[in-house]
Amino acid sequence: MIKRIIYLLFLAVVLNACSTTKYLAPGQKLYTGGTVKIDDKAVSKGDAKGLSSELQTYIRPKPNASLLGMRIKLWLYYKTKARKGFIQKFFSKYGEPPVLVSQVNLAKNSEIMQNRLQNISYFQATVSGDTIGKEKTAKAVFTALPGPSYTIRNVTFPSATDNSLDTAVKGTMKETLLKKGEKYNLDVIKNERIRIDTRLKEEGFFYFAPEQLIIRVDSTIENHQVDMIVRIKPETPDRAREIYTIRNIYVYPNYSLRDTSLQLDKAVPYRWYNLIDPLKTARPYLFANTVLLHPNDAYSRTIHNNSLNRFINLGPYRYVKTKFEDVTPDSPKLDIYYFLTPYKRKSLQAEIIGRTTSANYTGTQLNLSWKNRNTFKGGELLTLTLFGSTDVQVGGQNSGYNVYQYGVQSSLSWPRLIPFNIKSSNAYIPRTVLTLGYTSVVRQKLYSLNSFNGSFGYQFKTDQHKLHELNLLEATFVKPRNVTQLYQDSIKSPLNRNPSLKHVIDPQFTLGPSYAYTYDNTTEDYRTNSLYFRGKLSLSNNLYGLLSGADTLGGKPKTLFGTIFNQYAKAEAEIRFFHKLTANTKIATRLLAGVGLPYGNSTILPYNQQFFIGGPNSLRGFRPRALGPGTVDPTPINGNSFIADQSGDIKLEANIELRQKLFSIVYGALFADAGNIWNAKPHQEGGTFGPNFLSQMAVDAGFGLRFDASILVLRTDLGFPLLKPYTPVNGTRSITPSFKNAIFNIAIGYPF
Repeated sequence: MIKRIIYLLFLAVVLNACSTTKYLAPGQKLYTGGTVKIDDKAVSKGDAKGLSSELQTYIRPKPNASLLGMRIKLWLYYKTKARKGFIQKFFSKYGEPPVLVSQVNLAKNSEIMQNRLQNISYFQATVSGDTIGKEKTAKAVFTALPGPSYTIRNVTFPSATDNSLDTAVKGTMKETLLKKGEKYNLDVIKNERIRIDTRLKEEGFFYFAPEQLIIRVDSTIENHQVDMIVRIKPETPDRAREIYTIRNIYVYPNYSLRDTSLQLDKAVPYRWYNLIDPLKTARPYLFANTVLLHPNDAYSRTIHNNSLNRFINLGPYRYVKTKFEDVTPDSPKLDIYYFLTPYKRKSLQAEIIGRTTSANYTGTQLNLSWKNRNTFKGGELLTLTLFGSTDVQVGGQNSGYNVYQYGVQSSLSWPRLIPFNIKSSNAYIPRTVLTLGYTSVVRQKLYSLNSFNGSFGYQFKTDQHKLHELNLLEATFVKPRNVTQLYQDSIKSPLNRNPSLKHVIDPQFTLGPSYAYTYDNTTEDYRTNSLYFRGKLSLSNNLYGLLSGADTLGGKPKTLFGTIFNQYAKAEAEIRFFHKLTANTKIATRLLAGVGLPYGNSTILPYNQQFFIGGPNSLRGFRPRALGPGTVDPTPINGNSFIADQSGDIKLEANIELRQKLFSIVYGALFADAGNIWNAKPHQEGGTFGPNFLSQMAVDAGFGLRFDASILVLRTDLGFPLLKPYTPVNGTRSITPSFKNAIFNIAIGYPF
């Protein structure tokens, strides 16, 4: 009881300290906000609620900000306005001067809200305002009488005549935003003019503008209806009525602001465009996939914008500027000039990265990248990256087994599909990419590996949401360079129960194609529901394995280039679904599924192709790579602190998060995760996928904070394991939630 009294007294002191009305001068009243009452029985309750909420957004000024009823910014203003010391000067920028009721212009606010009602079909609306006050505070109360709403009866477009502009406007009628029976809305009328103009720009009306359309409204119709008449303004100039076609196209690949002359005498024709490049910085064919308009084509804004996007996506060019010149002799014609400002051709970049890995290590990586843009003057990008990293775990179960990596990665990218010549007119440049790389992995006290990789394939987008990645060939070769006695003992020791450790250091040789498809509209923040999907299919040595008769289980393992190769088919899918509950609240979900089928020359997927689970981006209530496969208990025995990297051929995982903005850049989250991994074939007791897989799922739940500064997201999650996939000796799968067995995760970025 005494504690409660103390808490109440403390709360009273805080509230008194944050009281701001005591600073007001005599006769002043603090403005606390405004409300709008819809006083019209003819308006339904649902419409009245919506109108009230909308009209409140137009009330000005806004009252002082408050948190839990306390006007902290206003209190800071009063406490720091004298600015006597460093602390006061520092906090003064967060202060906010008082908003007084005398600053509220009732007549002006009423006029704005009345005008808004008239713009959304309530032509007879009236709004009046008053203030209701206490001793030191007052609020504004507005009463709105909307009256009847007016709906559209008929919409008339120009008649299709010999006039090409009238005919074109008439042709847009089927997609009109002005629908019979819907309420009059000025915003819809404005959008209708923009819609028609956008359509006309696709048909060559280069000089037409939305302002040259007028939509007359006849509100004298009975039963509160209106007729709408779409017309072209009589004063519209002649050139806005003409369809313009393209005459000549000029491309300047090495343009500078210092260039003042068009140098048309130096133009070199190539197919349908002209290149003005005295220094020969680019090969003429480079722009065949970017100059999408052709001579005698009618001007199209979409095709022109797609060309601009493609010029930028080529890679060598920083800016692109366009100039249209009206060169009408006998018929409306345009010349187009594309001025391209290039990047510096060669560049060197160094970057230091701090990171957390999926194995719960923290570390740094140094990258030194050299780029050669427009390497062979055909838009090629050659990148060479040297890297080195160190990852350590302090105080965890892998403490002392630090991971060091160094190597080189190179890539050569062409802005076209080699050797194909596939034509498209969207905004995205297809690419051919060749990569080669080497990585040395050193796990302190355990082993070191050499890893070689290479690929050749294509990347192309069919629209802004869909990405296709087709690698005709992907190759990986991994071979141990050194294995310590400690690691070898951990494989052979009957007490450690970790024979699967041998798989980590087995030689790996994969060779085959892969295809990945990605759909992503999550960058469009206006959506209530958004979706991300990625699916991938990869194969290794399938045809060669069949032709050579590879059969490891039958005692017929085969080699390629003197090395036993891996043979498998692997499919992966990930889907993320996001639903906005409010502007600051979102539900995020993810479902992951992966299946790898080893066969022929393999009985298990190569380690670098297997699935793992657990950690800050997976099941956050469990250590990274410390679950599965199946019901296998990976817990070390006899006090041995060495933990294996548990892996499997099959993976299922599901996650759900409730994300809520708390204040400023701080977001909170409640989450739950479930999943496990399994082997495809029975070579480990309890680890094989079977019909009872759902009963082998690990489950956790927890909460976390995200500090989202847009360019960087720092995430902390506290996960509580609830259900283990295995049953310990004399134990149970269920885990009682407690801070003792909780896992604290720190990571960069959202988990999904």
